[in-house]
Amino acid sequence: MAAASWYHRDISRVVAEELLAKAGRDGCFLVRDSESVSGAYALCLLFQRHVHTYRILPDDEGLLSVQTIQGIQAKCFRTLPDLIGAYQQPNNGLVTPLLYPVHRVRQVADEDSDGDDGRGGGHMASVVPAGGAGKGAWLSAPITGRTHISQQLHQRLQEQVHSSPASDFMGFMAEYLNHHLQLDLEALRHGHPQLRHLSTALVTACRALHRQIDFTLAGLETLARVFDPPMSPRSPVREQVSPSQATLLTSDPDLELLLNKISTVNHLLSSLEKKVLKSLQETVSRHNLVLPSVTVAPPPTTKPLAVQSFEVKVGKLQRAALMVDVELGTVAITKRGSGTPEETIPQDKILQLIKYQSTQSKVRLVYDREPQRKLSRDFIFPNARKREAFCQLLQLMKIQHSNLDEPDLISVYVGTWNMGSTPPPRSLASWLTSRGLGRTQDETTACIPHDIYVIGTQENSLGDREWVEFLRASLKTLMAIDYRVVALQCLWSIKIVVLVKPEHERRISHVHTSSVKTGIANTLGNKGAVGISFLFNGTSFGFINCHLASGSEKTHRRNQNYSDILRSLVLGDKRLSAFDLTLRFTHLFWFGDLNYRLDMDVQDILAHITKKEFEALLAVDQLNLEREKNKVFLQFSEGDISFPPTYRYERGSRDSYMWQKFKPTGMRINVPSWCDRILWKSHPETHVVCNSYGCTDDIVTSDHSPVFATFEVGVTSQFVPKKAPGSGSEPLACIEWESIEVIVKTTSRSKCYIEFHSYCLEEAQRSGENTSQSCDIPGFLKLGWSAKHLPVLNPILSDLEYLGDQHLLLSIKGVESCESYGECCIAMRSMIGSMAQQFETFLFHRGEETGSMRGWMKVRVPKDRHSTRERLYEWISFEEEDAEPAADAPACPKPPLQHLRYPSWALPHHKPWPWGDAEPLPAVLCRNRPRSLPEPAAGYTNPAYFIFEGVP
Repeated sequence: MAAASWYHRDISRVVAEELLAKAGRDGCFLVRDSESVSGAYALCLLFQRHVHTYRILPDDEGLLSVQTIQGIQAKCFRTLPDLIGAYQQPNNGLVTPLLYPVHRVRQVADEDSDGDDGRGGGHMASVVPAGGAGKGAWLSAPITGRTHISQQLHQRLQEQVHSSPASDFMGFMAEYLNHHLQLDLEALRHGHPQLRHLSTALVTACRALHRQIDFTLAGLETLARVFDPPMSPRSPVREQVSPSQATLLTSDPDLELLLNKISTVNHLLSSLEKKVLKSLQETVSRHNLVLPSVTVAPPPTTKPLAVQSFEVKVGKLQRAALMVDVELGTVAITKRGSGTPEETIPQDKILQLIKYQSTQSKVRLVYDREPQRKLSRDFIFPNARKREAFCQLLQLMKIQHSNLDEPDLISVYVGTWNMGSTPPPRSLASWLTSRGLGRTQDETTACIPHDIYVIGTQENSLGDREWVEFLRASLKTLMAIDYRVVALQCLWSIKIVVLVKPEHERRISHVHTSSVKTGIANTLGNKGAVGISFLFNGTSFGFINCHLASGSEKTHRRNQNYSDILRSLVLGDKRLSAFDLTLRFTHLFWFGDLNYRLDMDVQDILAHITKKEFEALLAVDQLNLEREKNKVFLQFSEGDISFPPTYRYERGSRDSYMWQKFKPTGMRINVPSWCDRILWKSHPETHVVCNSYGCTDDIVTSDHSPVFATFEVGVTSQFVPKKAPGSGSEPLACIEWESIEVIVKTTSRSKCYIEFHSYCLEEAQRSGENTSQSCDIPGFLKLGWSAKHLPVLNPILSDLEYLGDQHLLLSIKGVESCESYGECCIAMRSMIGSMAQQFETFLFHRGEETGSMRGWMKVRVPKDRHSTRERLYEWISFEEEDAEPAADAPACPKPPLQHLRYPSWALPHHKPWPWGDAEPLPAVLCRNRPRSLPEPAAGYTNPAYFIFEGVP
C-alpha cells in the first residue's frame, strides 16, 4: 500500500486538485487520506476539467469499498491496490475509468540541522554524506562549549552512525550527549551517581520497543493460556520447561535468532548504565568539569508601586506634572513651579482616555468635573513610551478599583529564545520585564506583573523540572509572586511553559498540550512545535512555540513545516477539530525560532544595521515576503520591528555578528536575520493590543537574543443571566440568515452544505444543500443559499451582553465527501439588530486561503434583554487628530477602522468584481478597537477578488 505511487497520504484537497489540474488528462487519478473520516481514503478523479471525489470506506471487517448511492451494491476489496485495479476497468460506476495515476513527488530528505545555526564559532560535527542528508543528519549539533570528554564521545557516536540503521534511536543518544551529559557529570561531581538524564534518554528511546513488547507479550501469554492444563485459578503454577523442550522450541532458526536478540537487549540495557557510570566517574576524577551555575541571583530590594510622576505639556507652552497614584486611585495635575495640585481626579470620575494616532505622544483625558458637566484636557508626553506607561497605569488603577468578580482585561507576556544548548545566565530580568531594544516597557511599568507568562525556548539543555523552577524562581524574585504552572510541553529541546498568577488558577480549564516533529521525514524532534491551549473563563487561548528548518535557502521547507504543524497539532476543543487550527481560539499566539532569513548580501545587511535602517531589511525579510504571498501565517499580526536582527551574534557580547561559519565542507554564511518572532491571530471584534515587542541586549550566552512581546487582552467570563433562560413567555433571541454566497477554489462540482458551530449553540447546526451553483471561471465554484435552506439558530442565552461576545464558525462541506472546502469566523456583535447586516470574510482550510463568503444576517435580541455594560478596556479609544476639540466634553469618538492590507494588484480597478455586482459593505474584515462597530468604508477590497489573481 505504502509503495503505491498514486497514494499521496495526507495531502489536502486543494493540493490534490492542483496535482490533477497539472496532469490535465481525463482519467488522471490519485488517492489521499480522507479529511472527514479517520481510516478512510478519498479517490480523486479528473474528468472534463473537474475533479470528482469518491470516498473509500472500510467496513467492520476492514474491507474497502467506494461509497455509492443508496440501492447500489458496493464492491468490496481487501487492499487498496486491488480496489484501484478493479476500477481501472470501464463500467464500474465512476465518471470515467482510472486511467493515468498521478505519482507523488519523492522528496529527498534535505533536513537541516542546527549546524546551520552554528554554535561556538562555527565548528560543527558534520555527518551528512556527499549524496545528501542521511542517517547522521541529526548529529550536526553544536560541540563547542562541551568538555573534551564530550567531544570524544560525540566523535565516537559520529563514527558509529554510518554503520547503524537506528537513526531515530541514535538521535535520542545524540540529544543526550549534546544537552544532558554535562548535567549527569555535574551530578556525579557532587556525589549523585544516579545518571538521571541517561535513564530518561534510554526510556524515551526504547518507548516504541516497550509498546511492541507489551503487544507481543500479551499475545504470547494468551496463546500459552490456551494450552495450559485446567487448574484452580487461586493457585497458578508456571510450568517449567526442560532443556530438551527448549531445544525443540528453538529449533526454528528465525525463532532462535529472535530469542538471542531479546537476550542481547536484556544484557545491554542492564549493563549499559553501569558502563556509562564507570566511564563518567573516571572522567570526573581526571578532569575539572565545573559547569556554569544556573542559580538565580539574590532577590533585589524591590519597591512597592509608588506614585509615578510624568512631565507633560498642556497647550502649546505650559508645562505640568501628572501624578498617578494607583493605590489611592487618583490622578493629580500640578502646574510647573506650583507645589500643590491644581486638580485631583478620582478614578471613578475618569470617563475616557483617548490616544491620538497622528501624534503618538498625545493623549486626551475625559472626566466628570461637576454634575452634568464633562471636561477634557490634552497632554503631550516626552515620547510615545511615556504615554503608554501612563495609559497602562490608569488601566491598572481602573482594574484594581473595579468591583468586578471576574476580569475583563488581562495582560499576557510571550517570550521566545533559542538558548543555543547552553545554560542561561543567572538573571533573566531584562527578558522577563521587557527591557532592551525595540518597543520596550517604560521603567515605571516594567515590573508590573503580568497575569500570564508564556515562555518558549529552543535548544534548551536544562531538564524540564529544572527549567520550570528556574523560571518560577526568577519571577518570584522580580515580582514577589509565586506563579502557578498551567502546563509544560516539551519536544526534545523545544519547550513551552505557561505560568499564571495564583488568583487566576481557578479560572483556567480545558488544558490541552500537543507536539509535532518536523525533523528528518517528520520523525525527529530536533525541529518541530509544541503547543498549549486552555480556557480562561470564557475565552480560549492557544500558544505554539516552534523551531523551523534552518538555512537561508530553505524557505519552502519552513513553509512546509508551518503547514505540517497546522495539520498535526492537536489543540483546543475536540468538537472544532475539523476547523483550521487558527480558527479554534479566540486568541492564538505563534512564536519561536522561525528561522526565516534576509535575502540580501551580508555586507549590505551589516551597513543597514549600523545605520538602524531596519525598513530596508524588513523589505527583504523572508517571513514578510512569504506572508505577502499568502504562503504562511494568513491574517496573523506582528508588532512593528524596531530592534536589530536577533541572530547570529558572537557569544559573549552583542557588539558583532558571527556571520561566517567554517565547516569541513567549507565556509557557510549565516546572514544576520530576525529568526525569532512572535505573531498572533484573534477572532474579529475582540480586544488585543500589543504593548511591547523587542529583544534584550544584555543576555549573551547564546547566538540568539531573547525576544519578548506583551499584550493587553480582553476576556469574557462565564455569563450569568439576570433572568433564567425560558422563564416566562417572552421571545428568545435568534440568528436569521437572508442569503449566503460562497466562492471556493476547487475544480469539483459537488453540492455543498454549511455547518454552524458556536459556544452559544447547544449543538452544531447544518444547512440544506446549496440552491444555486455556477463555475463561470475555471478552478472556482460559486455557490448560493437562500433563506429557506438556511437554519434559524437559537442561542442558549438571549442577553445582549452575552451575545455581543460570541462568534460563529462556519464550514463549507461537500455533500458526498463531507470534507471542508473552507472555514471562517463571524463576530455576532456587528450583526445584532432588527435589520439584516451584510458580512464578508475569507475562507481558510489547513492554513490556506480557499475562497470567500458573503451574506446577510441579523441577530434578534428581545427588548428586555438589551442591558449591557462597558468593558474596562472600552474606556480607552483612538482618534485621528483632525480638529481641535471644543472646551466642553466631546462626544466619545469611535476608533478608526483598521483595514487589511492587500497587494497593489488586488485593487478593484484591475479586474471586475467576481460577485458580479456593486462593491459590498464590509462587516467582518474591518478589525476595529472594541468600542466601535464596523462601518462602511470606501475603497474596500472584496476578499473573493484576492483569489482570482492569475486566473485567465
